[in-house]
Amino acid sequence: MIGCKLVPSQEIRVKKAFLCLDFLSFFPTPHIYTPNKGIFFFFQVGDPLRIQVLRSVIKRDRSRGAAALCAVKMSYGSSSLGSGTASARRPFEYGRTHVVRPKGKHQATIVWLHGLGDNGSSWSQLLETLPLPNIKWICPTAPTRPVAVFGGFPCTAWFDVGDLSEDGPEDTEGLDASAAHVANLLSTEPADIKVGVGGFSMGAATALYSATCCAHGKYGNGSPYPVNISAAVGLSGWLPSSKSLITKVENSQDAARRAASLPLLLCHGKSDDVVQYKHGEKSARVLNSTGFRNATFKTYDGLGHYTIPEEMDDVCKWLTAMLQLDGSRS
Repeated sequence: MIGCKLVPSQEIRVKKAFLCLDFLSFFPTPHIYTPNKGIFFFFQVGDPLRIQVLRSVIKRDRSRGAAALCAVKMSYGSSSLGSGTASARRPFEYGRTHVVRPKGKHQATIVWLHGLGDNGSSWSQLLETLPLPNIKWICPTAPTRPVAVFGGFPCTAWFDVGDLSEDGPEDTEGLDASAAHVANLLSTEPADIKVGVGGFSMGAATALYSATCCAHGKYGNGSPYPVNISAAVGLSGWLPSSKSLITKVENSQDAARRAASLPLLLCHGKSDDVVQYKHGEKSARVLNSTGFRNATFKTYDGLGHYTIPEEMDDVCKWLTAMLQLDGSRS
């Protein structure tokens, strides 16, 4: 959660401004918490671009004397994306992991990764309602770290991000660390259980990166990737490190074979104004062109940066088919 301290008399008008700009993420509704001093408006962060819009809203309101910016001020610390070294960057501590136990016979385990600024609890509540009794869901919480797109302001994030442009710098160290965290969570599952990874927005980017590491057999830093992923899902996300992917796959017959057989599902709304549709479309195109022949790209007219029952129904059907789940409850 990110907090914005407001002058009490301006609470209602600013709240309406946020609602009009569609700051609502899929899960919690914005709410007002009244501490000893002032009023805080809390909202769920779905993606860095929302903060950019938020910044402009606050600037407009401040120019009219309407709001006093507090916690969302973009001058907290500094973040040099991609410039840190392993010795210089302090280790980040992951948050609480939420586990949804299978309601039936355990046949698969999937690590599901939340979006920027969110936590594992939000998605665990939704995943628990899905008609997938054979899946165990593991929903970790990303570390709280400075994020470049926020000017160094810290929030939960799987890696550092400056923008969503293909030309933007990549935080390979952060991506590798989160991919390793996913692999560690899956490494203790029984040998007869199929394992997968999925996520939303930045979580989708991390899931797709993990899938490409699995196909390549290595993390971005060259260390061996230890887990055999059976399926990967990305909702409203993008593919990090796409430029180097073709080299990694083409230079290894084993990598090409694993890429061709790994089932991937990418879903994206055509009205997504946060992670724009073109990024999802390009990610799917890059995956297909680099040998991921089992990659499926599904689109949804009118869908913004959130999920809907139709999309989750497609995810359920796809997982059931790809993981060969029998739906048994005993």
